[in-house]
Amino acid sequence: MALPNPYRERLSLSWWLWLPAVAVAGALAAEVKLGAPGAATWVAYLVLLPLTVAGLWWLGRIRIEVSNGELRVDDAHIPLRYVGEVTPLPQADKHDLLGPYADPEAFVIQRPWIGPAVRVEVRDPADPTPYWLISTRHPDALAAAIREAAQASITR
Repeated sequence: MALPNPYRERLSLSWWLWLPAVAVAGALAAEVKLGAPGAATWVAYLVLLPLTVAGLWWLGRIRIEVSNGELRVDDAHIPLRYVGEVTPLPQADKHDLLGPYADPEAFVIQRPWIGPAVRVEVRDPADPTPYWLISTRHPDALAAAIREAAQASITR
């Protein structure tokens, strides 16, 4: 029997990041319009604005899910039986783990527009990855969901 999904999150961009990006694309299209004669004046709008929206959507496509005995982040997944200590991190600690205290073998899903993160220790002897560092808007909720699901998978 599968466990219910205790946690799901999508690392999408905030609405306030979409506004300047679309405005810049519109301004670039307007610049092209000023220099292009005739029917070509609207081609820049037809190309730049959809490309901008598609690019912003693509940047926010990463999903985090804890379900069915696994932690899934985008295409990567790890069985919860191999998860060790789970630590919610504020932005400053995330910055340290991305910089001076980074392990080059760590699995990192980092989004600069999301401050906090969760560090998940990997206890699989066959896996050289020491930990996963995952950006999340809700580090305490994600850490609790991982711990609870890991405990439930052990007791089953």
